[in-house]
Amino acid sequence: MAEKKRKHFSDINPAFYSIAVKKEIARRHLKDAFSREKFSKTIEKEPFPNLVASYSCHLIKRGPGIDLRLQENKAVNINLACAKLNGSIVHPGESFSFWRTVGSTTKRKGYMEGREIFGNQVRPGIGGGLCNLGNTVHLLVLHSPLDVTEIHNHSDALSPDEGERIPYATGTSVSYNNVDFRFKNNTNQDVQLLLWCDEDNLYGELRSREPFPYRYELVEEDHHFKKEDGIFYRNSKIYRKVIDNATGEVVKKELVLDNHSEVMFDYDLIPKELIRE
Repeated sequence: MAEKKRKHFSDINPAFYSIAVKKEIARRHLKDAFSREKFSKTIEKEPFPNLVASYSCHLIKRGPGIDLRLQENKAVNINLACAKLNGSIVHPGESFSFWRTVGSTTKRKGYMEGREIFGNQVRPGIGGGLCNLGNTVHLLVLHSPLDVTEIHNHSDALSPDEGERIPYATGTSVSYNNVDFRFKNNTNQDVQLLLWCDEDNLYGELRSREPFPYRYELVEEDHHFKKEDGIFYRNSKIYRKVIDNATGEVVKKELVLDNHSEVMFDYDLIPKELIRE
């Protein structure tokens, strides 16, 4: 007989889940308070001269099965968070924390119900949609010599791809404040994050004062969808190539994600040519 899976209190009652989350938030506050880690606090809006990486994406996705109200609210939430993040300077030896910079997401601050991931379900939640912003920051960092020190992943198949497939276009999870995205600047110069929106798009840039000796590219291999026990998954391996700027030589290729993401959208929208038996 198969062993019965033990249920946590948070699985039994939503109130218990709320208590568990508050406990984890308090634990993170305490851990940071007693940590010797130095977090970035400086904001400077004037752009640094050297562009390390840039990325942009649509704020509002439209299509079958997509709740437009939650998408529009997501855009509001991202605008609010961008106002906190834009111009963040991370000095050598400092760490960047998404949530220490953005702060809590509450109705009082203007945050609205956006799309969030709970377990294997998509549902409304105050401040929902900021994973989109967290993932933008993550993509910028992956195209730089900065070191990711904390990351949490969710499904990389929340909705059909828009246009050409971009490796790691989604999948970074953030939830105040125990599910954070953090990186450390172990280089010898300051870096700067610039994040802003217009009506349709989110834009991000990572800048430095001087060029770095290497550039970075993401490549995806063996991308396909496969059904397992009646559930479709997106599968692929995503690598990061480190390229010497002076010679153009690839000096390193490292695996950053062994992707096995449950498909969260209508299976009829999966490209048939990418389905593997």
